[in-house]
Amino acid sequence: MRNLFIALLILPLVELAAFLLSGKLIGIPETLILVVVTSLLGAFILKKEGVKAIRNVQEQLSLGSLPGDAILNGFCVLIGGIFMLLPGFLSDIVGALLLLPPTRKLCKKLLLHYMQKKLLQKNRIIIHQ
Repeated sequence: MRNLFIALLILPLVELAAFLLSGKLIGIPETLILVVVTSLLGAFILKKEGVKAIRNVQEQLSLGSLPGDAILNGFCVLIGGIFMLLPGFLSDIVGALLLLPPTRKLCKKLLLHYMQKKLLQKNRIIIHQ
């Protein structure tokens, strides 16, 4: 919880510094256009990949299998889209990494490992298929 509080204090400052540096390097109008374009691109990708993720979950359910991977995929798409919609260059980079399939695959593995670790800490057993 403490790390989240620190991140909420530091990240806006880092984003602001990135805005100021970008404004100095490429100009203020270009920086603003870039922020708007990345937000629109994030909204487009979120809609496209989100619909694909929902269909994948529905398909898995209709086949009678548990949609664990599809749900993790949808979660990564949702978080990536939210990051892309937020104004800021660093959040756009994180969002793009979560929306691109190769890096999303790595993120899903890390997320699954984190969830398994948390469950094992609570003396629960995880069954793999």
